[in-house]
Amino acid sequence: SPVKMAEEAKNFGYLFPYLYDEAQTVVKAYRAACTPDFFLFDADRKLVYRGQFDGSRPGNNIPITGADLRVAVDAVLANQPAPTDQKPSIGCNIKWKTGNEPDY
Repeated sequence: SPVKMAEEAKNFGYLFPYLYDEAQTVVKAYRAACTPDFFLFDADRKLVYRGQFDGSRPGNNIPITGADLRVAVDAVLANQPAPTDQKPSIGCNIKWKTGNEPDY
């Protein structure tokens, strides 16, 4: 809910926009399949990375580092190409509102 999202943003000190997509239009525009699903754009607004945050998963004992996304961000900030080896995001499926399920 938007209230819980605001609480989380405050508790964790988010310094970035945190979107509540009530109509699910943004998730459809990006064709997101799960949460979290990371999209990184360069200065020309070209999608250069879509993939996982890192290799951690609940219960796999791999530390949460953000390594995969960090490599892509660092490349973009250095005006270098993002890595081509991009592992897909794995997470909870998106809970679609009734009648709002996408065709992808």
